[in-house]
Amino acid sequence: MENQQRTNDGKSPDRKILSEVGENGVAIITINRPPLNLLSVDVLLSLKEKIEEAIRKDSVKAIVITGSRGNFSAGFVVTAFGGSQQRKTHRELGFMSIDFITDTLEASRKPIVAAVEGFSLGGGFEIALACHARISTSTSKLGLPELQYGILPGFGGTQRLPRLVGLPKALEMILTSKRISGDEACNMCLVDAISPSDQLLGSACQWALDILECRRPWSISLFRTDRLAPLAEARTLLNSVRAQIQKQNPNVIHPLVCIDVIEHGILCGPRNGLWKEAEALHELRQSDSCRSLVHVFFAKQSTSKIPGITDIGLLPRKINKVAILGGSLMSSGIAAVLVLANYYVIMKYIDQNSLQNGIGRVKANLEGRVKEGRMTQEHYKKACTLLKGVLSYDNFKDVDLVIEDVPDIVSLKQQFFADLDECCPPHCIFASTTCIVNLDLIGERMKPCSEIVGIHFFSSPSVTDLLEIVRTERTSPQTLVDLLNFGRRIQKTPIVVQNCTGFAVRRMCFPYLQAAMLLVEHGADAYQIDKALTSFGLKLGPFRMLDQDGFQSATVHDVKFLETFPDRSYKSNLIPIMRKNNRAGKYTCQGFYTYNDKEEASPDPEISKYIEMARNMSGITIKSKLTTLSDGEIVEMILFPVLNEACRMISEAIIVKSSDLDVASVLGMGFPGYRGGIIFWSHSVGSKYICSKLEEWSKEYGEFFKPCAYLVEQASKRSSLGAQVKQAKSLL
Repeated sequence: MENQQRTNDGKSPDRKILSEVGENGVAIITINRPPLNLLSVDVLLSLKEKIEEAIRKDSVKAIVITGSRGNFSAGFVVTAFGGSQQRKTHRELGFMSIDFITDTLEASRKPIVAAVEGFSLGGGFEIALACHARISTSTSKLGLPELQYGILPGFGGTQRLPRLVGLPKALEMILTSKRISGDEACNMCLVDAISPSDQLLGSACQWALDILECRRPWSISLFRTDRLAPLAEARTLLNSVRAQIQKQNPNVIHPLVCIDVIEHGILCGPRNGLWKEAEALHELRQSDSCRSLVHVFFAKQSTSKIPGITDIGLLPRKINKVAILGGSLMSSGIAAVLVLANYYVIMKYIDQNSLQNGIGRVKANLEGRVKEGRMTQEHYKKACTLLKGVLSYDNFKDVDLVIEDVPDIVSLKQQFFADLDECCPPHCIFASTTCIVNLDLIGERMKPCSEIVGIHFFSSPSVTDLLEIVRTERTSPQTLVDLLNFGRRIQKTPIVVQNCTGFAVRRMCFPYLQAAMLLVEHGADAYQIDKALTSFGLKLGPFRMLDQDGFQSATVHDVKFLETFPDRSYKSNLIPIMRKNNRAGKYTCQGFYTYNDKEEASPDPEISKYIEMARNMSGITIKSKLTTLSDGEIVEMILFPVLNEACRMISEAIIVKSSDLDVASVLGMGFPGYRGGIIFWSHSVGSKYICSKLEEWSKEYGEFFKPCAYLVEQASKRSSLGAQVKQAKSLL
């Protein structure tokens, strides 16, 4: 069957849906929008037409649905989300779930089998769920990612998946947007069989014929009940999950709507559930959360598109071998990320003991993945073969990228890079992880033709999806193209920033933390501040963030920012006082919070005495207005300075586009994605209001709050923040 000539019914081969009928009487219908075979209303209508045509033809015994060029379908084009389409389209998308997916495809009088390879996500996966059987390759990726966009599965996924795999697993897959492999899907009976890629179509065709001849079951997913728990048990589970979500994130409704739709189908029947799903999808597509999450999606997609860099025809050079200098936890984390992405990694240490400890940490990191079921033993062994520890530069003759992660001591870094310049090949890219030391200063002792970049991972590298690529005046477009490709290969979202103190994320975190210090020293409650910010949606309030980073790191960054930006910095004595009293943050179990053996945080009443000591040392008196702030006022007084700093980065062309700051804030500092990122959120507040509040606070509490020139200008024009401005520096 795989070798048959496709006739496409005599139609043009560029059609979105291809169709052929083999000698065995099986019609193979192919979704043909490579590379991902994304769906749209037009594609679905064409697919419906082809299926109806195959059902009508007497020569067709059974049907197989597949996708072209190694992917089934990665789902709907995201431009259909977030209110970007006409109202009619929204209803077509929802109700087509019943008219086409259920009443045409699933109700077909001829068996339909899905041949799944590559990505089968979202609407593509839901089409497969409605087929009478699913044959998959072992490495296929299946899942329902819709909640990442503020909506819910809209082609019957909320009804069919629980009936195929049971309610607990279905809730996990839907609510966490979890992707599973073909092997995992087979183990949970979500797919019926696994087939090698080169035999997939043949296996699917034979399965369809076996169904026709009653040798295989003809399964209607929508009406299966064998995997559903008793009603009382199901309701208990749904209520438990609902309460958990409400506690974790009270600001979003789409997960709760999704649970309600699933429950409705269980209580009132699956067809009623489909109608409820269609109505819910239509409403959620108009929500602020959906618009915000779709914005973040496209902002992440666009970080790698840099005018004058990525549009001039440069192709990324291949990076095969990466060397890492440094024995920190960060170095080990970076190494683990790289070997997981199949890079050959050399780690250089100063002595044998450091080498053994460092390599041991990397392997422990990988072993943890095996224990958690996120990595097979075979993959672990392969990753370990890609890792090598060394004590000299002898193995650096063919490295493509060097990542330096030594302490932030200028002379030490300069010496390392001078040595590297002598022992690495001419094409090698030199990168530093620092966000404190000026990159131009680090590279002063290198050859004039050598270039150095920043490549800033976040703690921990395996968890945070953001990668800051920092360019200097000597950084070539080719190097940026190489590193952007490198970032994507290690499954990070890369953003390019200009060389500056703190880069993008740290520069936003700086006023976030300093504003909190100012408020608490002038009378606000530290724990109310954290609660207000986390209730707004931040992953960590400023004081939990300080504990997480550690007070030593906070001190180093404070000193650097005070040196660089003295005119807009707030100098606090609180952290130095706490350090003198043996408090260093989470890793010592005592910071602004105390931490138990499970790393659970509890407020510490003793903090008040350190705050009072800091006030006395600085001669600060409590401002009565700040002791009675509402949560909303706290959010504004903390986040408006962050916006102010973001505006400075826009005007200074530190970032390529303002949406990069949305990505940096969401992935790097834990800003809620359902609010769209720091700049996108500001549009709902208004530049005039933001500027007026900062001006008001600057008169009351000092220059820290003074709005920058760009913000004042945008406010005077009532323009949104992030509007196009003339860049201060060229990207070339």
